[in-house]
Amino acid sequence: MDTLHLNSPKPKMIAHRGLSGLELENTASAFVAAGNRTYFGIETDVHRTADGKFIIIHDDDTRRVAMDHLVIEESTYETLRSLHLCDKDGKRGRKDLILPSLQEYIQICKKYEKISVLELKNHFEPEDLDQIIEIIRKEKWLERTIFISFDLPNMINMRNKLPAQKLQFLIGDYPEWLEDTLREHHLDLDIYYRSLTEENIHSLHAAGIEINVWTVDDLEDAERLSKWGVNYITSNIIE
Repeated sequence: MDTLHLNSPKPKMIAHRGLSGLELENTASAFVAAGNRTYFGIETDVHRTADGKFIIIHDDDTRRVAMDHLVIEESTYETLRSLHLCDKDGKRGRKDLILPSLQEYIQICKKYEKISVLELKNHFEPEDLDQIIEIIRKEKWLERTIFISFDLPNMINMRNKLPAQKLQFLIGDYPEWLEDTLREHHLDLDIYYRSLTEENIHSLHAAGIEINVWTVDDLEDAERLSKWGVNYITSNIIE
């Protein structure tokens, strides 16, 4: 199995949790697989550990990707790093499948010159955001990072800290207040693709708002959204 290819011209394509259609999501292997292809960016998820460090995983616990069940925010960084994850077939065996650090993710994006699309999972305190910013800044990759989050306060705090940063508010539906809120806080949008209409896109673009859609794995859907004019498409398998 390999990736599916969207016809040109196309939006900027984002590899969802790395190339998770081929490799285990949110692992170095998935990030490198995306890095070796034509993706514009690589998306991932970051959590704070119990001891104030930052680790890459989507869920709030390790149950789905490992045989062990550990709650991320109640576990130490070293404990989480010691886990060997299950491959996509549900079996252990590959020693390279561990939870990456935030630094490792950024370094892979930097090596392959891919934009980092970093989801801030759950709510982060302002001092945690400062630490995340500093980690990325030390790698000299802040200008090539897009922050995304379902937590609006995360986005507002980030906007206050980084007035010029690309920030995309994550959301599943399209409530009446959405466009006004995006305008107020100078945010772009990252929305579930089925919640978006062509009319919405025209209105948002008229307001200067960029649009990312998640998670699109069907070529027909991707072609339609491309014709409608979305700026980014996030996918597990389409490039």
